[in-house]
Amino acid sequence: MSESELELASRRAIYQHVADNPGVNFRALFEALDYAQGTVQYQLRWLADEGLIDVSDDGKYTRYYPAAEFDTEDRVVMNALRREYSRRILAHLLTDGPLSTTALSDRIDKAQSTVSWHLSNLTETDLVTKEREGRRVVYDVSDPDRVRYLYTVHRQSFTDRVVDRLLGLWDQY
Repeated sequence: MSESELELASRRAIYQHVADNPGVNFRALFEALDYAQGTVQYQLRWLADEGLIDVSDDGKYTRYYPAAEFDTEDRVVMNALRREYSRRILAHLLTDGPLSTTALSDRIDKAQSTVSWHLSNLTETDLVTKEREGRRVVYDVSDPDRVRYLYTVHRQSFTDRVVDRLLGLWDQY
């Protein structure tokens, strides 16, 4: 990347925020920076058109990544880690999995329907596998090493102390 590509202060600030917070969505980016909405939109489009950032749609948000730092599978994991309850579910599965919907619901103190919805999304993106054990279904992380690695490397960009503590426990073992 040449110096002239990031000559504008707004472009440089937006690019740096994306680099520091991979998977950031537009609203979080806009709220973190002191630029007009149109400026942020324009600069994001310019950075994407120039191949400096990658754009990923997780079904709810459009997320931004520094180009060439994350492959497709990494972006899928990061998209999930950017969603609070998906991140918490993954953390519990990493530390204590495999677990049922009921067990996860109790651990994150959310309704089973909410947990089930997040598990369905995680299963659809192949981050979580489900297996029937008699009458119950249990879930586990498909690629725990990838999820742990991405969480560990980028944990400073997440704002969830509960998950930090859970994964900190994992590191102590």
